[in-house]
Amino acid sequence: MPGLLHAVPTLAADAWNVERLMALLGKQTEGRATFTERKYLAVLDAPVESSGELRFRAPDRLEKITLKPRPESLVLEGDTLTVTRGERRHVVKLSDYREVAAFVDSIRATLAGDRAALERTYALTLGGTAEQWKLTLLPRDPAMAEIVVRITITGSGAQLGEIEILQADGDRSVMRIVATTAR
Repeated sequence: MPGLLHAVPTLAADAWNVERLMALLGKQTEGRATFTERKYLAVLDAPVESSGELRFRAPDRLEKITLKPRPESLVLEGDTLTVTRGERRHVVKLSDYREVAAFVDSIRATLAGDRAALERTYALTLGGTAEQWKLTLLPRDPAMAEIVVRITITGSGAQLGEIEILQADGDRSVMRIVATTAR
């Protein structure tokens, strides 16, 4: 199994656009990565850090397995999000939570290279080159914009390197991603 978001051959700078990025990302069928996430919350003096593993299987399965500071599992498959913390398990239908679905789909649709899904919810802006790109997602829906101001995803080729989420209340999270190989 290839690493989550593995590198691919570079493209000519003049040909680099959202369509090319989505084509590169859409070639992935599955992958794994480790992550370190820092959440900067206005109510805290220091960021909250967590780490673990991400797993993706096209077109719609995404897992975030947090190992530190305490174990937690988020598994998204289709319209169903399953959250497991210790012995507690909670299942949510994303169709019941439109804003949450839009946020979650920003990551899943990016990993799948699904431009149409992204553009239903976000205005997309791509900067940089194939070797070092930055994709900015701005919510189209005013209700979503009351929660999330901007999502910025950076990467190289078909590998995501970082996802930053800036919330309307000023809180933000930064997730650094490092591709791994299958076990």
